[in-house]
Amino acid sequence: MRIAMFYHSLVSDWNHGNAHFLRGVATELIDRGHEVHVFEPADSWSRENLLKEPGGADSISRFRAAYPALRPRYYGESIDLDRELDGVDLVIVHEWNSPDLVRRIGLNRRRARFRLLFHDTHHRSVTDPDSMCAYDLSEYDGVLAFGASVAGIYLDKGWARQVWTWPRPLTRASSGRSLDWPGKVISSGLVIGATTSALPSWTSFCSAQ
Repeated sequence: MRIAMFYHSLVSDWNHGNAHFLRGVATELIDRGHEVHVFEPADSWSRENLLKEPGGADSISRFRAAYPALRPRYYGESIDLDRELDGVDLVIVHEWNSPDLVRRIGLNRRRARFRLLFHDTHHRSVTDPDSMCAYDLSEYDGVLAFGASVAGIYLDKGWARQVWTWPRPLTRASSGRSLDWPGKVISSGLVIGATTSALPSWTSFCSAQ
């Protein structure tokens, strides 16, 4: 499969511990024979702050030596999503992306055939749920949530119909609908189907705000 992942940073873990998990996932997917492209903003605050630290540039050089197969693609506001996502089978978008990028990728999916997942590893759904309404997930196939509590919030508030806990053992939370996609396992039991169906509109909780 050809996989595109949009994350805050692959090379920097400055106040960004998800970088370690991301490196492991991307490396494992590559080892399994998949084509993986990780996109990160050229002006990510994690990478910029790391470069301000003594030895920051050396840290990035050591990352490149330790992970020779991982080469992020840096992008700006003018990223051409039609070009970058052409021929992609799966797109994973982390919640630490701008709402505009999340929305634009969702709109791109209308014209494409890829599976589209939102990856939430943060606590804002608990501590600041109103802020999550800035993210339009109406075109997303589901959510990868860090922990059962976050997964439950997405279902309880109607933010998603399909939610998986990840990176914990993958068990699907359900809103009463069965997962009937003819699928294939790509990593650690994550099932991605071959058909497409958009999620319901970004529902009651956010529309009421």
